[in-house]
Amino acid sequence: MAQGTVQVTHTGTSRWRRRTGEYASLAAALEAAADGDVLTVAPGTYRENLVLQRAVTLRGPEGSPGSVRIAPVDGVPLTVRASAVVQDLHVEGQDAAAPAVLVEEGTPELRDVRVVTRSAAGIEVRGSARPTVRRCAVDNPAGIGIAVLDGAGGVFEECEVVAAGQAGVAVRGGAHPRLERCRVHHTSGSGLSATGENSALEAVGCEIYEVRGSGVQITGRATAHLTDCDVHRTTADGVTLDTDAVLTLADCRIHDIPENAVDLRSRSVLTLTRTTVRQFGRNGLSVWDPGTRVDANQCEIFDSTGDYPAVWVSDGATAVLDSCRVHDVPDALFVLDRGSRADVVDSDLSQVRNTAVSVSDGATAQLDDCRIRDAATGAWFRDHGSGGTLSNCTVDGTQTGVIVTKGADPTVERCTIDSPAEAGVYVSAGGRGSFQNCRVTGSGGYGFHVIDGSRTTLRKCRTERCARGGYEFADSGADAASGAGPLVEDCTSDESAGLRAPTAPATAVQTVSHSPGLLGAVPGQRAEPEPPAPVAEPEQPARTSKDVLGELDALVGLESVKREVRALTDMIEVGRRRQQAGLKAASVKRHLVFTGSPGTGKTTVARLYGEILASLGVLEKGHLVEVSRVDLVGEHIGSTAIRTQEAFEKARGGVLFIDEAYALSPEDAGRDFGKEAIDTLVKLMEDHRDAVVVIVAGYTAEMERFLSVNPGVASRFSRTITFSDYGPEDLLRIVEQQAEEHEYRLAPGASEALRKYFTVLPKGPAFGNGRTARQTFEAMVERHASRVAQVVEPSKDDLTLLYAEDLPELL
Repeated sequence: MAQGTVQVTHTGTSRWRRRTGEYASLAAALEAAADGDVLTVAPGTYRENLVLQRAVTLRGPEGSPGSVRIAPVDGVPLTVRASAVVQDLHVEGQDAAAPAVLVEEGTPELRDVRVVTRSAAGIEVRGSARPTVRRCAVDNPAGIGIAVLDGAGGVFEECEVVAAGQAGVAVRGGAHPRLERCRVHHTSGSGLSATGENSALEAVGCEIYEVRGSGVQITGRATAHLTDCDVHRTTADGVTLDTDAVLTLADCRIHDIPENAVDLRSRSVLTLTRTTVRQFGRNGLSVWDPGTRVDANQCEIFDSTGDYPAVWVSDGATAVLDSCRVHDVPDALFVLDRGSRADVVDSDLSQVRNTAVSVSDGATAQLDDCRIRDAATGAWFRDHGSGGTLSNCTVDGTQTGVIVTKGADPTVERCTIDSPAEAGVYVSAGGRGSFQNCRVTGSGGYGFHVIDGSRTTLRKCRTERCARGGYEFADSGADAASGAGPLVEDCTSDESAGLRAPTAPATAVQTVSHSPGLLGAVPGQRAEPEPPAPVAEPEQPARTSKDVLGELDALVGLESVKREVRALTDMIEVGRRRQQAGLKAASVKRHLVFTGSPGTGKTTVARLYGEILASLGVLEKGHLVEVSRVDLVGEHIGSTAIRTQEAFEKARGGVLFIDEAYALSPEDAGRDFGKEAIDTLVKLMEDHRDAVVVIVAGYTAEMERFLSVNPGVASRFSRTITFSDYGPEDLLRIVEQQAEEHEYRLAPGASEALRKYFTVLPKGPAFGNGRTARQTFEAMVERHASRVAQVVEPSKDDLTLLYAEDLPELL
C-alpha cells in the first residue's frame, strides 16, 4: 500500500460491493466505507479534519504505532459520532478553541491513540457518547487533558494525561466517566475535577501527581468515588471539596502535599475508608462551614511537615474519626467555633508535639475509647461554651493530661491519665469541667490541680504516685465569688500530701475519702445552709514599701537580688519626690528581666515588686498575673494576639510575669506563633507603658539568647536581675523554716547532716533550689512518720523531732 493511501476492507456480503479498495484521502475512504468496514491508514501525515459517522474501524498499520499523524491546520482533527473503533493513531491539534478529539455520539472505542496538541481539550466527550478509551495518552500543555461534558459518560482504561495546561481530567454538566488504572500528571490545573449537579467521577487504581493545583477538586454538587488511588506532589491541596460536593475515598493514599491534604467547605461531605494521609504542610483534614462533614474509618494521618493541626474542624463543621490513627504531627485535632463538632471513637493520637485535642470558641469534641500518647497536652478545653466528653480514654506520657480554662465545661469520665510530667488535670481561669471515676497515676506534679476558684466537679476520682500530691486547690484570690472552687465527692489518693482542701471560698459540697496527710489532714466539709452574709469590714490599708521590703529582706539568700530591688525602689521613690518638688525626675524603666534556675524565688520577688510599686503609687493594684507560652500562643493566625491582649488586660494595674519567656522565640521558630505574641506584647508595652509592669523570666543562657534575637523586646527592659542558685546554708535555712512552720524541730546533729547533704547533692538540671529544699523536708517528714508509727505511745519529742537518719538517700 502506497504512503498516503487508505485501504478499505469491506465486510459486506453483497456481490455488488468491492471487497477491498484504496483511496488517496481519508475523507474519500470514509465516504466510501460502510458500517463494519476496516480502514487501514498508511504511514504519513494527514492534514484532514476527520468525521467518523459510521461504525467503522480506523487504524494505523500493524507494528508501526504512531506512524499515522492526523494533523490539520485548524479545527477538530478527529470527530467521532458513531460506535467506531479508532486505533494506533497520532492526533495533533492546533486550534485553541476546539478539542483535538471530539466524541459526540455512540459507544466508540479508542485504543492506543496518542494526542499531542495545544487545543482547548485533548479528548472531549459530550452529549450521549459513551466511549471506551484504552491505553491512550494526552499531551496538551495549552488546555484540558480529558473533558467529559453535558451528560456524557465512558470508561477510560490505562490512559495517561502526560501534561495539561488546565485540569488533567474535567467533568461537568452532569457527565459521569469512570477511570481505571489511569495516570494524570504535570497539569497546571487540578488533576481530576468534577463540578456541577449530577456530575460524577469514578476512579479506580489511578495516580495523580506533579499537579500545579489541587490533585482532586470536586465542587458545585458534584460527586466522586476514588478507590485505590494515589494523590501526591501537588502545589495546592491534595483534595478539595466545595459547595455541596460529595466524595468517597477508599484505600487511597494522599501524600507529599505542601498545603492541606484534604480541604472541605460549604456543606461538602467526605467519606474516607482505609485511607492514609501523610507528609502534608498544613492540615491533613481541613473541615469548614455548617453542614460540612467528614467520616473517616480505619484511616491513618501522620508525618506532618508543617506546624498545623492534623485535623482542623471549624465554623460549624463536623468530623467523625472511627478506628483511626493520628501520629507524628504538631497537633492532632483542633475543633473550634460554636456548632463545630468532632466525634472520635476507638482511635489513637500519638507522637504529638503540642496538643492532641484542642476545643475552643464554643466547639464540642467527644472521644470514646481513645488512646492519647506522647503529647505535650492530651486534651485542652480552652474557653466558654467549649466542651464535650472524654469517655473510657487513656492519656499516657504527656506533659499535662487534660487542661480546662476560661469557662470551658467538658465531662471526663472513666479516663486514666498515666505519667504526666506536670499535672494530670489542670483547671484555671474559671474553667469548669466534671471528672467522674477518673484516675491519675505517676504524675510529676499534682494529680488534679485546680486554681482561680474554678468550679470543677470531681467525683470518685483516684490519684496514685503523684510527686507533688494528689490534689491541689489553690487560692482563687480576693476577687473570687462566694461559693467558687471545686466540688469534690468520694475522691481518694495514696499520696503523702493527701487531699488538700480548697483555700478558695467554701464549696457547697465536699465529701472526701482519702488517706490522712502526714502534715495534717483537713476534714471534709458537709453540706450546710449558707450563713448570712457577713457585715463588710473596713478595708485594710495597703502595706507600705518599707513593710514589703522587710518581707523581701526576710527571704533566704538572694542578697544581690535584694540590693537590685532596693536600688530600683529608691530611684522610683526619689523620682516621685522630685516631681512633687517641681523638679525633673529621671526616667526609670520598670520592666525587668529575671534570670536563673527554677526555685530561686523569681515569682515571689515579682509579687513583692508589684506590691512595692503599688505602695509607691506607680501601679494601681500591684497584683501579679503569671503566664507562660501556653497562655499566650494560639494555634491559628490571630488567636495569639487575642490571648496576649487578654493576659495584658488581666494584669492591668499590676505585674505581668512571663515565665520561661524564651519559649516564645524557639531557636527553630519557623512559622511559630510565638513571634506574634512578642510583637503584640511590645506594642502593648509601648501603648500602655504606665499601666502594666512586665517581667520576663527564665534560665540565664536562654534569656540571653531571647533578648539578643528580639532587640525590640530587649529595648523595653531597664535591667536584668540574676537569681543565683542557693548554697547549702540557704537550703538548710529553708528546711528550718519549713520545720518551724509545720511544728517540727531538728534534733541535734540533723542540721549538720542537712548541710553535708546539700553540699554533695548533685546540682544538675533536676535541681530545684528552694523546691528541692522543701521536697527534702517533706521526705524527712515521711520517713519520720514511718519510724514513729511503730511507737506505741510516742512522746511529744517523738512526734516533733527530725533526725539525721530521716534524710532521704542520695541517688
